[in-house]
Amino acid sequence: MRAMYAIVTREHGGPEVLEWSEVPDPQPGQGEVVIDIAATAVNRADLLQRQGFYPPPPGASEILGLECSGRIAALSIGVSTWRVGDEVCALLSGGGYAEQVAVPAAHLLPVPAGVTLEEAGGLPEVACTVWSNLVGVARLQAGELVLIQGGSGGVGTHAIQVAAALGAKVAATAGSPERLRKCRELGAELAFNYHAKDIAEQLRGASNGRGADVILDNMGAAALADNIDRLAPGGRLIVIGMQGGGKAEINLGKLLRKCGVVAATNLRGRPTEGPDGKAAIVASVRAGLWPLIESGRVSPVVHTKLPMSEAAKAHRLFDEGGVVGKVLLLRGR
Repeated sequence: MRAMYAIVTREHGGPEVLEWSEVPDPQPGQGEVVIDIAATAVNRADLLQRQGFYPPPPGASEILGLECSGRIAALSIGVSTWRVGDEVCALLSGGGYAEQVAVPAAHLLPVPAGVTLEEAGGLPEVACTVWSNLVGVARLQAGELVLIQGGSGGVGTHAIQVAAALGAKVAATAGSPERLRKCRELGAELAFNYHAKDIAEQLRGASNGRGADVILDNMGAAALADNIDRLAPGGRLIVIGMQGGGKAEINLGKLLRKCGVVAATNLRGRPTEGPDGKAAIVASVRAGLWPLIESGRVSPVVHTKLPMSEAAKAHRLFDEGGVVGKVLLLRGR
């Protein structure tokens, strides 16, 4: 069996447990393709998996990495919509921190016009997360007020642009003046330090007393009570992360009075098939979001690029704070 190089974790812990080591080449199953990876990106889920808190779904690669870009190296039986040599990016359940990965063909996207192959390595995870939640779950409409928590992160920088392109009024939170400035540059009309105590009042002041129609939240438990207070009547709170913990009490009385909705979603563990599966999400992203990217209304935000073999350095950047947008890991550097 041939071998390739990948980042492996022989134990859980800090960034120092990440090793650039030789591993067997991926073997594609039916309906899958093999990608020669050009770039991948670091996501918060990778840090959690490294620490032992977020294991991959059953059957998924143990190698970190939830997205990648590259060129198709091989096709398995049943794949007819792609060709060897096509430049693609892909949504993964794991395996991105490697020289090659096997992925269902239904999880592939073409590299958008105007985006480099390297930049595309940081698109699929944020694109599918943002589009499936803002459009699919929240049904965000033009003219509505949406609050993006963590607006300077990978998901946040993408979500601000998407919401603005859809005609929503965008508010965002971040933790420093520089990050708040970046949120405004990307299209946020309102930007709040997430430690501020009066965010709900400011949202109501900007919406004729209503509050936020949609909130995209990555904090979870720590922000739950505040987010319910910030919702407008009929508002939708979409929880996509637990950076602030996973257990909290809901004030059902306040939620009922607002006729509000709280939804929690996860992308990695979804099956390929089904109305809410990854294939359907990828197809919706290609039809609805890719034109916004190709027109320049939504653009990748890249903090820095590092060699894939230096994944530990990339993880330390996240542990230290201050990352705005995506950190890309490039093969062959």
